[in-house]
Amino acid sequence: MTALRTRFLQDMQLHGFSPKTQACYVGAVGGLAKFYRKSPDLVTEEELRSYFLHLTLERKVARATATIALCGIKFFFQNTVRRDWPSLKLLRPPRSKKLPVVLSREEVKAILAQVHKPLYRVCLTTIYACGLRLTEGLTLKVSDVDGGRGLLHVHGKGSRDRYVPLSEPTLQQLRQLWPSHRSPVWLFPAVTRHGLSHSVQKDCGPITRTALQKAFRRALHKSGVTKAAHVHTLRHSHATHLLEAGVNLRVIQSILGHATPTTTAVYTHLTDQVRQSVAAPLRELMNGL
Repeated sequence: MTALRTRFLQDMQLHGFSPKTQACYVGAVGGLAKFYRKSPDLVTEEELRSYFLHLTLERKVARATATIALCGIKFFFQNTVRRDWPSLKLLRPPRSKKLPVVLSREEVKAILAQVHKPLYRVCLTTIYACGLRLTEGLTLKVSDVDGGRGLLHVHGKGSRDRYVPLSEPTLQQLRQLWPSHRSPVWLFPAVTRHGLSHSVQKDCGPITRTALQKAFRRALHKSGVTKAAHVHTLRHSHATHLLEAGVNLRVIQSILGHATPTTTAVYTHLTDQVRQSVAAPLRELMNGL
C-alpha cells in the first residue's frame, strides 16, 4: 500500500467514515488514476474536469455513481492532497426526482411466500416489517432484539442508531428461526457450504447482500409480480403501508431513520388515500369526453 493511499484511508477514518464508504471512495479515486494511468495526486484540475465530462457525456453513468465518484475524489483532493480547486464546486450531478416502486400488501405476501429458505424468508420479512435498509437487516444481532419491550435496536446509516417497533408475529418468526442455527451473535448468520450449524462453531458473519438479493429476485420471478422491485422496495412499501394505515408522518420518519421529514414525505404521493382523493375529480373531468 502506497503512502498516499494510507494517508487517504487515515483521513477518512478520522472523519468517521464507515468501511463501506471508505471502500467506495478508494474505488472512485482509483478509477480516476486508472483513467489517466498515473498517481491521482498528479492529476491536474483540467484533467479532473475532463474526467467528469467523460463520466457524464460518454459513459452516461447513473447519478448515484457520479455522486460517489464526486464525493470520493473531492474528499481526496480537499483533505488528503490539499487542493481546493474551483472546479470541485462546479461538479455536481443533476438531481433526479424518481418516485420509488411500491408493492401492495398482497404483492409483498406473494413474493415472501416464494422464499423457501427460512433464513432468507425471515430476514426479508423482518426488513419489510421493520422498514429496514438492506444492510441494517443483514447485520442484526441477537442482542438487538428486546422482546420484552417489543423493540429492535437498529444500527443505522451514518452511525445513527434507532429503535423500531417489533411486532409479535415478527418476534415469533425470529424465535422460531434461531434454533435452526443457534448463532450466539447473528440473527441471520451466513450459510456456509457446511450448512447453518457450522456457523455456531465458527463465526462466518451475517448473510451476504448478494445471497439475499438473489433470493429476493428468484421469489419475485416466481411470484408473477412484474414490478421492478428489489429488496429496498420492501422498505418503501413498509412506509407507504404505514401511511395508508393512518400512522403519523413524523412517527414514520423516526422508524425509517430519516434525518428530515422531507425525505419521508415522498411516500405521501404513493398512498391509496391520495389516489382516491383525485379519483372523483378525474371522473368529472372525463365526463362527456
